[in-house]
Amino acid sequence: MKSFFSSIVLLLAFCIAPFSQAQSCGSGGGATVCLTATGTANNIGLSWTVSGTISSVQVYRDTDSNPSGRIRIATVSASTKTYTDSTAVAGTPYWYWIKFTAAGTSYSSNVASATRTASTAAMRNLTSVQLAALMGAGWNLGNSLEAIGSETAWGNPATTQTMINAVKAAGFKTIRIPVSWSQYADANYNISSTWMARVKQVVDYSKSAGLYVIINIHWDGGWMQPKYANQTAVNSRITKLWTQIANQFKNYDDYLLFAGTNEVMVDGDYGTPTTEYYTVQNSFNQTFVNAVRATGGNNAVRHLIVQGFNTNIDHTISFATIPSDSASKRLMMEVHFYDPYNFTLNENSVIWQWGKNATSAANVEAWANEAYVDAQFQRMKTKFVDNGVAVILGEFGAISRTNIPAAESYRVYWNQYITRAAYTRGLVPIYWDNGYTANGGMGLFDRYSGNQVYPTLISTIVNAAK
Repeated sequence: MKSFFSSIVLLLAFCIAPFSQAQSCGSGGGATVCLTATGTANNIGLSWTVSGTISSVQVYRDTDSNPSGRIRIATVSASTKTYTDSTAVAGTPYWYWIKFTAAGTSYSSNVASATRTASTAAMRNLTSVQLAALMGAGWNLGNSLEAIGSETAWGNPATTQTMINAVKAAGFKTIRIPVSWSQYADANYNISSTWMARVKQVVDYSKSAGLYVIINIHWDGGWMQPKYANQTAVNSRITKLWTQIANQFKNYDDYLLFAGTNEVMVDGDYGTPTTEYYTVQNSFNQTFVNAVRATGGNNAVRHLIVQGFNTNIDHTISFATIPSDSASKRLMMEVHFYDPYNFTLNENSVIWQWGKNATSAANVEAWANEAYVDAQFQRMKTKFVDNGVAVILGEFGAISRTNIPAAESYRVYWNQYITRAAYTRGLVPIYWDNGYTANGGMGLFDRYSGNQVYPTLISTIVNAAK
């Protein structure tokens, strides 16, 4: 883990290009040499001025400002006044000296520092709100890479390019890939290279299909408990994991987004969060942003997604704090939507109708109707989108009730309304697919073949986000 000071140096170097320092002069033997260092995406350029007569000119470099331990990287003629250091590693601050001889004695210029900036040419000049407008309707690869035990432990097959291509062919523009990391890491949270390669493979499937891609740290065993007693340890773990993940993907373009967490809450407590709970959860968001930005490369300006408390809209509006960020307008806020619960998720409920078309008072809950949906998403627009922070509706959906044939039309209508209400207010709607297509499931596709199991529902969601 880098120190706070080093992280700040790196972030400044990435975001203010080129980074240069005023001349640093050193004198002796009747001569003065003044050195300037300037970092670009390709190299660090040195230039110096000379007053008096000098000889034996040498260029020295180090990774700190202490001249003890510095190394010579070049010897140049006395008439040379410039040098290009193309071996500098992007994102690493360097300190330079010009050593020279005057009147038979060796002297040095004072130290000049610069950082070779990371190239972010692959990252378009889009704000988060502008990018969100391009992401269309999205789909979750749920119950796969986040499954505890293995990718197939929760009943889904290993993800293939064929499956991902089917998602794209159906008209979805974005894929959210929930991921578990800790079960594939050692006691010090070093992620297995085999698992990292597998996640990369699925990301590459998605990129090859032409989808926007979101990866996150999902439930992951539930270790992100937002309590003061856990705060330091959890933030340390977030830093360790996200530093590795971000470095793996630092050269990917802005079709890849990172989401730091998922549904952070204290287990079993679904009530309004205490000050302790939301304060600690907000710190998780900040730690995630800091860790990713510190890795440099395209991550210096990558679009990052943070979450409100338990991804609940009311709690997000009331308690979420937008993290400070070295990049400008590259943050998104994520919430989820499953209201009313008895209609969307409760298999044992008699509530299978929804909205204005409901015909049976015994089978509908009126409180979470169309007006409620509109009001909730409008609040997110007003609070975040209108203030330059895009909103990801990272999960929404309703279970199938194949035991009640008439229920499907209400499920289609609910999904259509949610998608449209979110999309027209600038939210990116991403449907939750758990891969299970039988009664009580939320799957849309046959995960083995890629065939559409619910083509009407799929086309309804896709067309509602146009």
